[in-house]
Amino acid sequence: MDPMIIMARLAPKVVGPLVRKLLVRPGPGAFLVGRPLRIARLVSFRGEQRTLGEREVRRIAAKLVERAVTPLPGATGPARERPVAPDEDRAVTDALSRTLWALGDLDTEIAQDARLEAGELARQLRRAAPDAARELTGDGAELHSVLVDTAALHILNHFTQLTGFVARTVVENRRTLGRIDDTVGALAARLPSRSAEDAAFEAQYALDTAVLHSHLTIFGLDLVHSPDSWPLDAAYLGLRCEPEPPAADRGGAPEPAVPAEHALSGLCRVLVRGVAGSGKTTLLQWLAVATARGELPPALRRALYGRVPFLLPVRRFAHHGLPSPGAFLAAVCYPGAEAQPPGWADRVLRAGRALLLIDGVDEAPEDRREALRRKLRDWTALYPGNVWIVTSRPSAVRADWLTADGFTELSLAPMSREDIAAFIQRWHRAAAQQAPDDMDRLPHYERTLLNAVRITRDLGRLATNPLMCGMICALHRDRRGYLPNGRKELYEAALSMLLERRDRERAMGTTDGIDLPRQPKIQLLQKLAHWMLVNGRSEMDREIAVDTLAQHLPAIPDAARQGDPEEIYRHLLNRTGLLREPAPGTVDFVHRTFQDFLAARATVQRHDFGLLLNHAHLSEWEDVIRMAVALARPDECAALLNGLLAPRPGIRAAEARHRKLLAAACVGHAAELDPEVRHRVRRFTRDMVRPSTVAGARALGWIGPIVLEMLPEPAEVSDDEAYLLAVTATSIADDMAIDYLAGLRKRTSPDVRAQLAGAWRRYDTARYAREIIAHLDPDELFFPVADTEELHALRELGGRPYLQIAGEFTVAELIDGIVPADGLVRLWLAYGLGASMAWLAAFPRLEELRISGRLPPVTGVPEGIRVVEL
Repeated sequence: MDPMIIMARLAPKVVGPLVRKLLVRPGPGAFLVGRPLRIARLVSFRGEQRTLGEREVRRIAAKLVERAVTPLPGATGPARERPVAPDEDRAVTDALSRTLWALGDLDTEIAQDARLEAGELARQLRRAAPDAARELTGDGAELHSVLVDTAALHILNHFTQLTGFVARTVVENRRTLGRIDDTVGALAARLPSRSAEDAAFEAQYALDTAVLHSHLTIFGLDLVHSPDSWPLDAAYLGLRCEPEPPAADRGGAPEPAVPAEHALSGLCRVLVRGVAGSGKTTLLQWLAVATARGELPPALRRALYGRVPFLLPVRRFAHHGLPSPGAFLAAVCYPGAEAQPPGWADRVLRAGRALLLIDGVDEAPEDRREALRRKLRDWTALYPGNVWIVTSRPSAVRADWLTADGFTELSLAPMSREDIAAFIQRWHRAAAQQAPDDMDRLPHYERTLLNAVRITRDLGRLATNPLMCGMICALHRDRRGYLPNGRKELYEAALSMLLERRDRERAMGTTDGIDLPRQPKIQLLQKLAHWMLVNGRSEMDREIAVDTLAQHLPAIPDAARQGDPEEIYRHLLNRTGLLREPAPGTVDFVHRTFQDFLAARATVQRHDFGLLLNHAHLSEWEDVIRMAVALARPDECAALLNGLLAPRPGIRAAEARHRKLLAAACVGHAAELDPEVRHRVRRFTRDMVRPSTVAGARALGWIGPIVLEMLPEPAEVSDDEAYLLAVTATSIADDMAIDYLAGLRKRTSPDVRAQLAGAWRRYDTARYAREIIAHLDPDELFFPVADTEELHALRELGGRPYLQIAGEFTVAELIDGIVPADGLVRLWLAYGLGASMAWLAAFPRLEELRISGRLPPVTGVPEGIRVVEL
């Protein structure tokens, strides 16, 4: 049973009049007497003003139950389900009537300051009628609980509207009722009357969407009898998003990264940026399945419940542009596309009931992205009321690319140390569920890997997204606890694992009669990746793939003598774990990162560095060029870097700057490089690493730790420039940044201090606390705490007067961890606690409570604490 569905059915405009029948209005001046009134004197079935009896109270209870079990008009799927079986309605009605009758037994006072809250009133009702729900089943008891909570809210709301009554909770109660009203209104607007044909197709489409996207491939879980994919429910690691402030935004403590469902809450148009492997596609897949099932987290229920999800990967139509609504399902090769009623998708969009998930703007060629943006602008105007979530790699589109069209920009945050540890633990638990031969060694692998990512800097830098984390877990296990160093070595080892050991570990023979060694497989896969690179594609037609292999097979005799191009293609598809057919007649790589790596290998082997230099200003070539530098010989590497620095005809100033910064980013990937070339790169880029805007400062972090050596000395710059340098340095999630940031820790500028405090979760907790947090002037500065380790670190430093709650805590953890209790002056909730704020009474000097805008209003705030909603 979904309580949100029940609450949606219990519309205040219907429930309110029913509950008010249980109550009477006190006489004039009742609240002006010296003593407050008691609830028992205000019910309509007790005392001198009695108008109802037990039979009438039961009728009211029966009507409330009837409303709770009756679906809203037009509801489908879970929204149509009954919370209890029909034969349980009577039992729930009996229990509710006995609980409501207990109102007449309450000795509770209704005072002018309304210290009583709806939750407490509901608890008192249950205590007054302890046996009322004893005979109910689990679902029946839950329905009874929801109805009691709803009735208590309306009872108190009735009292707050009485003449002479001045209530602290009037605003809070009315906000709660308003949220229920809004939810009902939003659901009703999304569920207009539809034809039986539309409703039937929609129900089937929801079921199919949940099935088609309910599994995802987590790299590395395809060895030692493990499955090729993971159930989404088990695999989805709660990704975190952080806001992308406008380019000119600065000042104040930054909003922390929060779970994606909280960041997306209340937003109708969102652009989510994330690096390769950060989980962009997984996030959209999870949203599609959760919406199709109607199993949404509370933060997203109101916005997404009842919507129809359309997951549209841009790679499927990169060269033809977004399809028309009628072609959505065909474009993504949905098996039931031909069964959709004519005009159905357009009707869904015009009714404002769709969830549009447009994945991978960076997959479109650069010269077509502007057309894609115009189409999004036109569609959001033509189809208001829908929810649009678009994803892209960070560098593929400029800052504020969709801001003018009403889109909010978010970024998928790098996995924190806690996220990485959680992923590693979950990965090993999933592997253990397959009862592999190395079951007894899995706990050891898990412990040693957790320790390795904590103490090995290079490994920690690599394991910042789900793709790389999964790869590291698989390689660590495959190599029995040994891991290669560096990104190039990691990918080489991954190819070896997939192409050479995969079938052997899974005890699979040559079922297709083909047994290719590792090197020929790599050579053939490189040909496909190189074709995609040159042609600006992220997938290719099956016929083109077979023809490409046919062109190159004669030069690879180990492959040519084992089968024709079609047979070799099928072998690569079924046996390498790197290719897939996302739709009939098309093929792509399981992840763009592998395509880029293999394309870089092919380009280096062909000595086609001119191709790389001709395209170095394009964002989709960045990773290919960086990997090419890692793969090239020293002289080739030097030529490539010098080529990036050299003037080039037809290149705009911004593109020339991009090429030079790319050269700086590549230096760290070179295994061997002439010192003179390294010095030349730094000389050319030294003046370019003095950012003049927040967006420019943030973009410099893309270069990596090497930029720290190029930034100016912190002591030699103004406060304004120091702030921009802090933005750049804190964008580099490497503990090397702490040494540079230490030069900024004595600054008195509020902007600099807030930037340093807000970056804590990116680094080693103890070291950052010791070297940065301990030295920041606490005056008017909010210190964020995202976990108990950070809370303990602040406690060791003697506490801080201003705190920002930036992670998931229990009330007990905060009361115990915020020390000294009388030292807390201001508290900022950037992360919901899901509890009454009455616990704040434990902090006697607390003056102000700040609430981030994406959180719901709080209740139970002790008297004397000012609430500020941001």
